[in-house]
Amino acid sequence: MQNKIIVKKLGKSDYQKVWQEMVDFTRGRTSETSDEIWLVEHTPVFTQGQAGKPEHVLNPGEIPVVQTDRGGQVTYHGPGQLVVYPLINLRRAKIGVRKYVEILEQATINLLADYDIQAEIREGAPGVYVNDAKICSIGLKIKRGCSYHGLALNVDMDLEPFSRINPCGFQQLTMTQIKDFVDEVNWTEIEDKIFKYIIESI
Repeated sequence: MQNKIIVKKLGKSDYQKVWQEMVDFTRGRTSETSDEIWLVEHTPVFTQGQAGKPEHVLNPGEIPVVQTDRGGQVTYHGPGQLVVYPLINLRRAKIGVRKYVEILEQATINLLADYDIQAEIREGAPGVYVNDAKICSIGLKIKRGCSYHGLALNVDMDLEPFSRINPCGFQQLTMTQIKDFVDEVNWTEIEDKIFKYIIESI
């Protein structure tokens, strides 16, 4: 690792505000800029990836739908979901995009294993799954060799809004969360574990 990775815990914040801050950070960074990892909870929002198809948004109701610049289809962000935005110079770290996705997936699998949750990946469907249900979604944007956007891990949230969409473009995909498998959720502990596992692999 050539430089220190700065970790920022942003608390609860509006999706579009954080997205613009990621764009500004990525545009303004130089070859010497330290990498950062941002941890955040978003207010309720559906986000549609660049190739997202409108028909996957079934019944958004009062929750706004934001067209964004990450890869992938539609997903939901809301309170109780830990969103992790690694702002990494992949070119400097000599990490390809496929390897980077694997790093994020494995970091999530390692974290879940700490809670005796056996998780796995699926070929052709980025993210992390437990017992055929999705617990973590991944959507990225790479610009000038630098990454933004990241992963969304369901921790202790209201999963109902996922029923208003085809999550990640898959009909009738069941979503799950850490709270379904453990009695008590320690948010700070989960934050600390996820960025530790990511940093160890970059």
